[in-house]
Amino acid sequence: MIASASILDLLEEKFGAAQITRQATADGIPTFWTPRENVQETLRWLKFDVERPYRMLYDVTAIDERERVNREGQPPSDFTVVYVLFSFERNEYVRIKTALSESSLSVGTITGIWPSANWYERELWDMFGIVVEGHPHLERILMPRSWVGHPLRKDHPARATEMGPYQLTPRKEEYEQELLRFRPEDWGMQSGRGETDFIFLNLGPQHPGTHGVFRTVLQLDGEVIVDAVPDIGYHHRAAEKMGERQTWHTYIPYTDRVDYLSGVVNNLAYLNSVERLAGIVPPPRARVIRVMMTELFRIINHLVWYGTFAQDVGQLSPVFYTFNDRERAFAIVETICGARMHPNWFRIGGVAQDLPNGWQELFRDFLKYLPPRLKEYDRAVLGNRIFKARTVGVGAYDTQTAIEWGVTGPNLRATGFEWDFRKKQPYSGYEDFEFDIPTGKNGDCYDRAIVRVEEMRQSLRIIEQCVNNMPGGPYMSDHPLATPPIKKFTMHDIETLITHFLNVSWGPVLPPGEAMCPIEASKGSNGYYLVSDGSTNSYRTRIRTPSFPHLQMLPLLCRGRMIPDLVAILGAMDYVLADVDR
Repeated sequence: MIASASILDLLEEKFGAAQITRQATADGIPTFWTPRENVQETLRWLKFDVERPYRMLYDVTAIDERERVNREGQPPSDFTVVYVLFSFERNEYVRIKTALSESSLSVGTITGIWPSANWYERELWDMFGIVVEGHPHLERILMPRSWVGHPLRKDHPARATEMGPYQLTPRKEEYEQELLRFRPEDWGMQSGRGETDFIFLNLGPQHPGTHGVFRTVLQLDGEVIVDAVPDIGYHHRAAEKMGERQTWHTYIPYTDRVDYLSGVVNNLAYLNSVERLAGIVPPPRARVIRVMMTELFRIINHLVWYGTFAQDVGQLSPVFYTFNDRERAFAIVETICGARMHPNWFRIGGVAQDLPNGWQELFRDFLKYLPPRLKEYDRAVLGNRIFKARTVGVGAYDTQTAIEWGVTGPNLRATGFEWDFRKKQPYSGYEDFEFDIPTGKNGDCYDRAIVRVEEMRQSLRIIEQCVNNMPGGPYMSDHPLATPPIKKFTMHDIETLITHFLNVSWGPVLPPGEAMCPIEASKGSNGYYLVSDGSTNSYRTRIRTPSFPHLQMLPLLCRGRMIPDLVAILGAMDYVLADVDR
């Protein structure tokens, strides 16, 4: 990351030092506070007027500050709204905060600046009860419409055992069903045009084309999609709330379940931020092992996507072939980690164990096995004329549109924009590896496929470098906050034994601070924004997933298309509902 305080100087020059309060953070991201009434003007200036602007709205979230102890140098605040922007020209994030009192819990909408703010602002209301004035449709987005309370407030229960037993009476079931009834007028939609009546069709939440429990209501003129209203939240299971309930190290298994097709990739995104807060630098061997396993899971993710996408557009055989290849990769994961889909194997400061004897042969066999298979799939899938007819020119968007909607990863690179955080902001030693960044040209479903297929070949290339150049030395940091601690520090005396016991059971106590160190995950940029209050667990855990902004873009991509095109657009997007809903 390019460290730069100049943006803060420019902000003070533009708006006056009295309107800009700087805050130091562990991640080095330029962070400042501005009054609520200045937020929209400040964000607009950062997007449109500053030199090398911050064109992407990366994330919007909030913090319930009412129980936080360590807030030195920060303005008084009951709730804080946090905006994160990204500038590709600067290769830099900027974090903007505004303080709210409990008696005046509202901010103005920024949907007129970024259309992608729509879902983020609905989440502010849903999870924190923060009113977003001027929002076009402010209602719950992740929780059921009948839910009472706002779950990410500190006074909301964190466990089901803290709440009364759930009972679904016939009357309540009828009430819940009625709340799910779609009313076009609530969304400003017309029931017809001239003498034509539109059809409103529920696609999902139980439909194979939605890749999980996801519902979208289609406004149809015959078979042509006039508009769509995505309805998410059916897979929400309080991943961020659990991050604030669990200790730093016992939360690692929960991250596996966010993008549940990418395993340890989630661990790495989380641990990057934890280790930045703790001041831990994993040793070289641990970093290379992490890269090797992360790239293996990138291939695993893409194999699932490849087979299911081909199935979405009418090919049945490829899904069996790619899932068989995935099983071969899982055999390696199981041998090394002891588990397959959710290995929970990375640790604060390194990995759980060293590599077992014979690990090189496992990888070398896979490196020989997969390339011919990918070549065969190129002919059977990418070269298939029906596949091309279903994907070429479908769901296309350009680079500017992608950035406007917060698109990252393969879906951004398919527009021809060569941007990969492994190259641009290297982490875990990625700067030491040689690999190319595949790009497309047209930003359509076919180009998104081309990019992901080539990414698998580049991941194989990275894995081969890991196998051939694996460093020696420890697989775990000797930093006192690493978990589990180095075993040799255990049996010297009773004090070291007690320290070891507490570090394993309660976990480390991280110093107060904030950090977000995003990675290039399988589906795009994934970042964990963590706030430590000097405790054994996170005060605020925010998961910025790539699938959330990607799926929000769906109506833009499918308007004017046919229903089969919608299925192709969803498949090419490569989202996971757990990654959307958290």
